[in-house]
Amino acid sequence: MTDRLAFIGFGEAARAFAGSVTRTGLRDLAAFDVKPGLDAALRDNRVQGGERAAVLRSAGLVWCLVTADQADTAAGQCAAHLETGALWFDGNSCAPGTKARAAALIDGAGGRYVDVAIMAPVHPLRARVPVLLAGPHADAAARALTDLGMNPTVVGDRVGQASTIKMLRSVMIKGIEALTAECLLAARRAGVDGAVLASLQASDPGFDWEARSGYSLERMAVHGRRRAAEMREVARTLRDLDLPDRMASATADWQDQIAALDAEIGDGFGPRADALLAALLR
Repeated sequence: MTDRLAFIGFGEAARAFAGSVTRTGLRDLAAFDVKPGLDAALRDNRVQGGERAAVLRSAGLVWCLVTADQADTAAGQCAAHLETGALWFDGNSCAPGTKARAAALIDGAGGRYVDVAIMAPVHPLRARVPVLLAGPHADAAARALTDLGMNPTVVGDRVGQASTIKMLRSVMIKGIEALTAECLLAARRAGVDGAVLASLQASDPGFDWEARSGYSLERMAVHGRRRAAEMREVARTLRDLDLPDRMASATADWQDQIAALDAEIGDGFGPRADALLAALLR
């Protein structure tokens, strides 16, 4: 097995992994991203930059961490450059059908595709974030990730088994974010946010509603475009199960709308709500 770990896409998750994996046995780390201006991030994480073909050369392990709507495109662009037998960790938040298309491209080129679901925010756990693996190469993938100091669990031998868990979980997680924004931005606008938060806290005292609401607003404002792309994959998953996708689709639209505001948000619920309201109402 070749001894380079490569990243296709060098955003938040890739940087977290690159800066925290165990490098014993690795010759180097390399990354390709379509976005310009990544020199500082690459340097901070001791990662070589380059074009797709150069980055994938001698890479036995490849993480694909792009946006959900670019996952199978990335697989198609990279397949011809993969080393034979390279493990392709598709950590994108995609529907099982999307992952199956990407798997056909990677396996058809001689790589080994792995369906990966990242099951929590990458910070603060970074390399230790829980990841689910599925597909015919999942056991080999688990051994490779464990050697990197990561935290994998194999959930099945068919591509799509890991992504289905992630997709259906996201109905709830991203849906709660969307409901939080709708409820509490309106409450802030009406001047009753303190009373609404107090009532929610009394109903569910084990949940810090103000802190969690501030966090949800930040996630939507900063990462809403990526989350919207994921929720459209969630909607596709639901339709493939012959079930309605109305909540997932509405969540995608709301995430997109909040992200498109490009609001400069501060810290905490109040400043974040005020910044988003100012942007929504201008």
